[in-house]
Amino acid sequence: MRRPSWVPEGTDLDKPNAARVYDYYLGGSHNFEVDREMARKAMALWPELPQIMRSNRAFLRRAVTFLAERGVTRFLDIGSGIPTFGAVHEIARAIRPESQVVYVDRDPVAVAHSRLLMADDPLSSVVQADLRDVHDLLDRPEVAALLAEGEPVAVLLVAVAHFVTDDEDPWKLIGVIRDALPPGSALLLSHASLEGRPDQAENHQKLYRMTPTPLTMRTHEQITAMFAGFELVEPGVVYLPQWRPDQPEAVGEHPERMTGVAGVGFRP
Repeated sequence: MRRPSWVPEGTDLDKPNAARVYDYYLGGSHNFEVDREMARKAMALWPELPQIMRSNRAFLRRAVTFLAERGVTRFLDIGSGIPTFGAVHEIARAIRPESQVVYVDRDPVAVAHSRLLMADDPLSSVVQADLRDVHDLLDRPEVAALLAEGEPVAVLLVAVAHFVTDDEDPWKLIGVIRDALPPGSALLLSHASLEGRPDQAENHQKLYRMTPTPLTMRTHEQITAMFAGFELVEPGVVYLPQWRPDQPEAVGEHPERMTGVAGVGFRP
């Protein structure tokens, strides 16, 4: 396969990539046939997957809007993927034009494309770093500058903590980030849940074991524990469509079918 100009040298184009698969689910164009093939296999097992991913993106839009309306102008998007289809800076600046965003991802493809998108944006920057090496992430100059001046920062972990294994201890990693945040900062998190569709969980996790980013779905209790040290805002940790929907009818009769859960909490 010929390497497109937005893909860095050395990228393996023969293995599916989680960020590109997600882009495909959202209807994007920054993916390859190997990613589309994985997505089709997943959708054959679980036809609602694209709808779930779009529900996750809709949660991000509502939550960033919620925070921007409360005066937050600094956003640290960890595991940002390829920021297309309503990226954080676009959502926040519709309310707070001065909003600053640091996009962080460990995937070189996502980082390379993000840097192209953000090249002419003085209020946004892109960092290649890994949540699992949290001290390195926090030490990056762009991240340190975002946190340094004492204004509240919204940390986004949207559909990313489930790519951290139990052995890598996402609860501890999030705790390190929490302790680095100024008071009044926020955690915005969504995560794949075991309870929503237990009949699909094992097959879906098995499929992601084929990629460099295996998936660990967790219980509602385990996910809620990631907000330790934060004060959850209403309605707490709930299924994606249930978090402050634009209209009550948008939730639908079976929000659990979206299987992901999400919440927002503030650091006192």
